[in-house]
Amino acid sequence: MKITQISSIIILMSGICLLCGCKEKDMSMIMNEPHNIRGVISYQRDFPDDNDTQLSAARAIGVKPFKNAEDAVNIKQFQLIESNEHYKLDRLTHSVPYMVPQAAKLIEDIGANFLDSLSNKGLNPYRIVITSATRSMEQQQQLSKSNINATANSTHCYGTTFDVSWKTFEQVLDKDGRPMQEVSPDTLKMVLSEVLRDVRLAKRCYIKYERKQGCFHITAR
Repeated sequence: MKITQISSIIILMSGICLLCGCKEKDMSMIMNEPHNIRGVISYQRDFPDDNDTQLSAARAIGVKPFKNAEDAVNIKQFQLIESNEHYKLDRLTHSVPYMVPQAAKLIEDIGANFLDSLSNKGLNPYRIVITSATRSMEQQQQLSKSNINATANSTHCYGTTFDVSWKTFEQVLDKDGRPMQEVSPDTLKMVLSEVLRDVRLAKRCYIKYERKQGCFHITAR
């Protein structure tokens, strides 16, 4: 087929698209008019669940606190958690990647709901980042030496509690290498707060907004 014939076909197809109202496929990852991003009225007010409240839930569904990090693999109630399409597990320096099933499922659902919410609001995809999970008693004691906010009687020791960062998110890159339009951390925090508010109102967890630690402290229930 000659070049002139090919050109004529392309022009003809373009004309048909214009007549039928079709739009050319957008090959960039530009956001599609972000909308309906409201967040919550107050992070402190909407996520007020203190340690005593969360501790009661942790004791009810969690494991008995264990001494060493190495013991976690032998606890039958535990489920291994790993980075996947819905969330990223950060480098855990004072905790281990094991949770009771209710907490593991909660992490998965929060991550999936967050991605769905971003898509529904016309925002490019990001994964939540889990910065802390289950701690042995030794890990908690070590953390208490360097972090004055770390309580000795922590819900993290029961396998029910994890921290989700509101400062750091993992951008999901396009599989075809197309450029991504970034979403600001403040906007991502607002969307995450909406997701967390919903799971808390559904009585699936207790949540404390940690301003200094830059995370949402969450205990399954």
